[in-house]
Amino acid sequence: MIKVQRLGYALLSIAIATGSAYSQQTAGEYVAPSQAVPRGSAPRMQVQLLDGGEPTKEYAVIFGQGDEAFSGLLEFAEKYHVTSAHFTAIGAVSGATLAWFDPQRKMYKKIPIDGQHEVIGMSGDIALYQGEPVVHTHMVVGASDGTTRGGHVLAAYVSPTLEVMVIVDPVTMHKRLDPETDLTLIDPALK
Repeated sequence: MIKVQRLGYALLSIAIATGSAYSQQTAGEYVAPSQAVPRGSAPRMQVQLLDGGEPTKEYAVIFGQGDEAFSGLLEFAEKYHVTSAHFTAIGAVSGATLAWFDPQRKMYKKIPIDGQHEVIGMSGDIALYQGEPVVHTHMVVGASDGTTRGGHVLAAYVSPTLEVMVIVDPVTMHKRLDPETDLTLIDPALK
């Protein structure tokens, strides 16, 4: 009986040690849902109410074969006097120039996209800088083999269509020049 108890304790000790070692190994890989989101880590966050109950306008801006979508969105914003908006899009391009912002150089590194690609997703916003609308958009494109590339949009040549759904906000958003990055950034404090 004593030998059986000792064997039981030995097996229990091995199980606890194995379980403890396993939980130490996986401690860095897993996180409890209650601890998955850090709190209090955004001290520079600012908020601007964009829809205080006033009606918003929604547009479908549809680009056709050969249109350059970035300049087209800017023309749309100017023509329709858009001072604040956000948008999403899907479609396809025959080529594009995307970019990655290099904070050390304060410049965009061009990412050329050659040939036909599906626009997996495009999103962006429109806000005013020095009284003029500015379009800021990013895009992810997919090649025929399913690989994707993405970045900030400098140019996007539509083929055969790009369907942009624009929601114009009733409250104007303004941008300011950020001296740390040389980028124009939305600043909710500006009116």
